[in-house]
Amino acid sequence: MIEAFFCLATTLYFEARGEEPEAMAAVGHVIMNRVYSDMFPDTVCDVVRQGGEKKYQCQFTWYCDGLSDNPKDNEGWSKALSVAATLYAYPDQTDGALWYHAEYVQPEWAGPVYYQIGTHKFYNAIYDPRNYGLRKEKQEVSEKGKSKN
Repeated sequence: MIEAFFCLATTLYFEARGEEPEAMAAVGHVIMNRVYSDMFPDTVCDVVRQGGEKKYQCQFTWYCDGLSDNPKDNEGWSKALSVAATLYAYPDQTDGALWYHAEYVQPEWAGPVYYQIGTHKFYNAIYDPRNYGLRKEKQEVSEKGKSKN
C-alpha cells in the first residue's frame, strides 16, 4: 500500500508537478483507470513501470528517461503527495481515459477526440499504429476492478 502511494505520487510529480491539483489528479485517474482495466497491469507500481527501463520505451517517461527519480521541487512534491492521498476527492474529468500526453507533443497514437485538462490531452480511444485503425477501449470498472481499493 505504501509502495503504491509513492509510485502514484512520484508519477504525479514528474508528469504533472506544474499543473493545478485538479489537472494533476487527472493524470492520477489515468493510472487508476489502467489498474482497473484488463489491458494493463493490476497494481499502481506495475502500471507505472510497464515497458521496463529501456530509455523512452516505458509508459511514463520519468521512469525510463535516465534522469534522477528523486523529487527536487519541495512545493511540487508536497502537492503530488497531497493529490495522491486525496485522489478520489477529485472527480475523474477524463471520463475513464487510459492514455494522455502533454499538449506540446503529437504521438502517432493520438486519436481524434480528447479532453484537454491543464497542459495534457486525455484519450478514451487511440490509433493503434500496428493495426492502422482506431482502438477504442471505454473504461468500465470490471470484475477485476471491483476487488481493488
